[in-house]
Amino acid sequence: MSATGESTAPSAVGGERVRFGALCWNQYTDWRSLGEAGVRADRLGFDSVWTWDHLYPIIGNADGPILEGWLTLAGWAVTTERVRLGLMVGANTFRNPALVAKMAATLDHISRGRAVLGIGGAWFETEHTAYGVEFGGSPGERLRWLDEAARIMRGMLDGHRPSGDRYYRAREVRLDPAPVQRRLPLLIGGGGERRTLRTVARYADASNFGGSVENVRRKDEVLRRHCVEVGRDTQAIERTVGTGVMIIREDPAEARRVLERTFEQNGRARLWTDQPVGTVEMVVERLRRYMALGIRHFIVGFPAPYDAETMERVVTEVKPALEAA
Repeated sequence: MSATGESTAPSAVGGERVRFGALCWNQYTDWRSLGEAGVRADRLGFDSVWTWDHLYPIIGNADGPILEGWLTLAGWAVTTERVRLGLMVGANTFRNPALVAKMAATLDHISRGRAVLGIGGAWFETEHTAYGVEFGGSPGERLRWLDEAARIMRGMLDGHRPSGDRYYRAREVRLDPAPVQRRLPLLIGGGGERRTLRTVARYADASNFGGSVENVRRKDEVLRRHCVEVGRDTQAIERTVGTGVMIIREDPAEARRVLERTFEQNGRARLWTDQPVGTVEMVVERLRRYMALGIRHFIVGFPAPYDAETMERVVTEVKPALEAA
């Protein structure tokens, strides 16, 4: 942080300007629509495109369709030109971390150096039970798995030959070919103050927080304390913030109606409250509060049917207004 409280961290997934990512939900959709949403975000000028790593829908009725996350990224890798690509975030429980590092490096080659390895502890027990994936006995256990997994993945991506310790059996595993990027970014999602943020401090190039300005401020303060304790420069870790679902219209009432229809189409989901929904001016004012904390990369939620008007106005109106501020 600078003396004014603004982050001077180099970006793991972009430049120093205000950046926007499009988190395109992969539930209650089809590949044509989801694939086109990623291409649209790339064409409009978004800086990053993301999707979920879930096997069942997590919003609305879980008994609905959802496309697999890593294969979605691979599809986007060959149809987009410049956006960064990642999961927001990968479920560490689903796959061996050494395999995940291999997948991320391969995605980096397919995308010509645009991959981000997003990872988190996982939380949705329903899909684990259905697919027979080990869920662990508690959140704490899953976060202990995540810490060791992050060490293995970061080591492989950096050209070392790490081995597992307590939870994984990797033995001096090598990554060949290496990623295209000199340092493929590792983004860790979650705000657990005792374990997750300590893992971020040890291994991550970027973090992802959500919630209110007050929540983001607190998580950032905790992360900086962990960085001091583990001897990591806090400026080396980019902070990203999930905005929630954004709908922009000239009439706030119309924006609200679009939000309601969108959630109805996503498994008749319960409507989220306190979202960035309304006019450009309303959205800009909301995001400016996060910028006061040094946040420069916003991840915007786009459920199917992927509102094209909002996507365009984020880049052509919201972003310039924030940069002018």
